[in-house]
Amino acid sequence: MGDNEELRGIQDVANSLGITTRTLRFYEDRGLIEPRRVGTARVYSKRETARMQLILRGKRLGFSLREIEEFLRLYDADPQHVEQMRALAERCRERVDELRQQMTALVQTVEELETIEREARDRIASAGA
Repeated sequence: MGDNEELRGIQDVANSLGITTRTLRFYEDRGLIEPRRVGTARVYSKRETARMQLILRGKRLGFSLREIEEFLRLYDADPQHVEQMRALAERCRERVDELRQQMTALVQTVEELETIEREARDRIASAGA
């Protein structure tokens, strides 16, 4: 660690990422981030904060913790990040395919529900006439 490296406390990092300190501790317990300790306080380097941003982005995009951990491991192992990018591109394609299937299923469900609703309203209207 360089002397000029910016270290931030857990509450500051949590606030800047829009998450709770409990969330940070969760990912620390999972081994995905490794904040340093100053006495009993956790402090986060830019690297750990950046890793946390990647984790949150991965979760937002629907990746599992296992997949995120794999991406982070590849990122650490390959300085040029070629393997990480290859794995990421492949997993993104799979995720897009999954989401498109879900989208098709949702559209079909909405259409079916609208048909049922319309039929129910028609029956109500004809019963009231």
